[in-house]
Amino acid sequence: MYELITQLQHALGKPLPGRVAQFHMAHVGRKLYAEPPDHARKAGVLALLYPRADQWHVALMLRVNDNAQDRHSGQVSFPGGSFDPLLDRSLLDTALRETEEEIGVPRQDVQVIGALTDLYIPVSNFHVHPFVGFVSDTPLMTPQLKEVQCILEAPLIWLQNPAAQKRVDIALSQGLVLPQVPCFMVQDHIVWGATAMILSELLALLE
Repeated sequence: MYELITQLQHALGKPLPGRVAQFHMAHVGRKLYAEPPDHARKAGVLALLYPRADQWHVALMLRVNDNAQDRHSGQVSFPGGSFDPLLDRSLLDTALRETEEEIGVPRQDVQVIGALTDLYIPVSNFHVHPFVGFVSDTPLMTPQLKEVQCILEAPLIWLQNPAAQKRVDIALSQGLVLPQVPCFMVQDHIVWGATAMILSELLALLE
């Protein structure tokens, strides 16, 4: 079962598929905002892999829908957040700290195997650095109720299935609609935007 982790770790040590893989699951207009500006805020997120029922899963979370301070309120994301210079020595520290806070997986349990390609999120002005890690046993995950509505467990084998990938219209604020946005469907939830782009590169490493 750990062959997948070995494969990923090996692939993460080579040149990454990068923007090509990310843009496979990005809205066409997203390509206009590929590079972060100098004033972008730094953030770290974690793609946490874990075994359940003899299959590898990745942990995602549905953010609460009424958080006025969260530009991604109500969306599916990886655990992670903004770099805090008082708490974090690095963006990896950020990703591990936020993972522990948001879904309850202790940072010391996570074995980090590499980093994916960074990406910029224009709507929140975050320059996101994704990391990949795993835990050997099925973790007990507890959502931080102030920020996390629920935890979504996504089997990698499902995400690799073409049936998991759709194109949907996304309703934004002020009546705006993004047409035909590539997304993954996970437990009837739409996974799009930066989260889908990060997943796309992760899955590309398994091909």
